[in-house]
Amino acid sequence: MDTLPNSIEARDGRYHMHSYSNARVLQEQGPLIMEKGEGIYVYDNNGKRYTEAMAGLWSVGLGFSEQRLVDAATEQMKKLPYYHTFSHRGHTPAAELAEKLVEIAPVPMSKAFFTNSGSEANDTAVKMLWYRANALGTPEKRKVISRLRGYHGITAVAASMTGLPMNHMSFGLPLPGFLHTGSPHYWKDCEPGETEEQFSVRRAAELEALILEEGPETIAAFIGEPVPGAGGVIVPPETYWPKIQAVLQKYDIMLIADEVICGFGRTGKMFGTETFDLKPDIMTLSKQISSSYQPISALLLSEKMFEPLADESNRIGAFGHGYTGAGHPVAAAVALENIKIIEERKLVDNAAIVGAHMQKRLSEFAGHKLVGEHRGVGLIAALELVADKETKAGLEKPGLIGTPMMNNLLEAGVISRAMGDAMAFCPPMIITEAQVDEMMDKVGDCLDKTAADLGL
Repeated sequence: MDTLPNSIEARDGRYHMHSYSNARVLQEQGPLIMEKGEGIYVYDNNGKRYTEAMAGLWSVGLGFSEQRLVDAATEQMKKLPYYHTFSHRGHTPAAELAEKLVEIAPVPMSKAFFTNSGSEANDTAVKMLWYRANALGTPEKRKVISRLRGYHGITAVAASMTGLPMNHMSFGLPLPGFLHTGSPHYWKDCEPGETEEQFSVRRAAELEALILEEGPETIAAFIGEPVPGAGGVIVPPETYWPKIQAVLQKYDIMLIADEVICGFGRTGKMFGTETFDLKPDIMTLSKQISSSYQPISALLLSEKMFEPLADESNRIGAFGHGYTGAGHPVAAAVALENIKIIEERKLVDNAAIVGAHMQKRLSEFAGHKLVGEHRGVGLIAALELVADKETKAGLEKPGLIGTPMMNNLLEAGVISRAMGDAMAFCPPMIITEAQVDEMMDKVGDCLDKTAADLGL
């Protein structure tokens, strides 16, 4: 990396505070600067090519050089570069995108509401739940249950629902009224001798116990990713979701499906809701909705969710919530074109077919001394790295295996992400089997190098 005093790395480290980074280290060393993208690859400012095995942030479904998305943005910028959706105003791209999202929703939905990020979508979902509770005369129905190791964003409310320590430490979170139940990770959280079925029964019983302890009349909703992503790519056991949903239905608790990572093909179906047969009242969407070429997110609302909101807004005079950039015409135009390309090129099928090949290649590392578990579905997966396969133990603290592995992969030209000691793989949905093989060959080499480096 160029470390001259006036390099872009040095200047960025001096003036730019980054997300999810050690601010002091960044000041001293600067970041890795990317200059261009092409297909599934990105190039740094020294010309080195990397396979982007994380699709940016789980999000660049069409890769980094889709001209049709550039053209869609350019044409809309020329026609109407900005307008809003406040006070009974609107524009064609947002209207058409709302119609398209309701049309392709995997369960009956009534309305789409636009926001700018997954965090904003999940934050908005909670405000809508509170608004609805007041509309129905049940203002005490405010609490939200999420899961340990779930990820729902970083605004104050969304971070409160997130179940990861880094998102709570030193922020004074979670806020009151946000509760957490156990994760669906059988391999890590099962009790000795417990089957997947018994594990699912236990998780459902724990959820019910929490609901009864808090009072069902106080619980507004349960939020969950079909497959938790940032918490480690956790694929739930087969009967987990049916049992969880049965508990929610028993106590009339809304289900929010956080589809921010899973949506638009990642799991080999258009939505993770289809993959796991969910029946959500709210779906939150972002990331692959536009392949992250433009910031945009959305909530899909069922009739049961929407109707009380509409009645209350009529009583008060307006639904007092919204964002300046929400449903931005350029972002909406890009999202529409993005969904059109996903459908035309059958990229959901590609995620299923090439995804099966990626899962097979990853499963071949199961015998490696560092690999405790391979898990995944479609084009999203993880390798859990361990120091002791029998006890499933890592080193003294999480990340002491994952971080060296991530750095070795980066040196080899593969961008992955260490979530503790779980290595994530979530490449663009345009990836081919040959490109998967190229990536997996490097993963195998780096597993060997990491084991040798650590003396394991």
